[in-house]
Amino acid sequence: MNPDDLAHLVGTCLERTVPDADVASLDRAADLRDQLDVDSMDMLRFVRAVAEAASLDIPETDVRQMVTLDGAVAYLTRRLATQA
Repeated sequence: MNPDDLAHLVGTCLERTVPDADVASLDRAADLRDQLDVDSMDMLRFVRAVAEAASLDIPETDVRQMVTLDGAVAYLTRRLATQA
């Protein structure tokens, strides 16, 4: 998957996890927890949704790398590159 595909995947998972999220209006470099007022459980649900959609195992210790949209895309890009 290219970065645009991964951004779409991340956005879709975020919208499923936080239904009132307007992904298009989010600052891609800002912390999602602050922008969407989500708690740690919502973040874990989001990361699990991304992991399932990308067919990856994402350890809980890596959640902090996925707290921004850009961070999530960069993380997935790295992880998927190592799986190829």
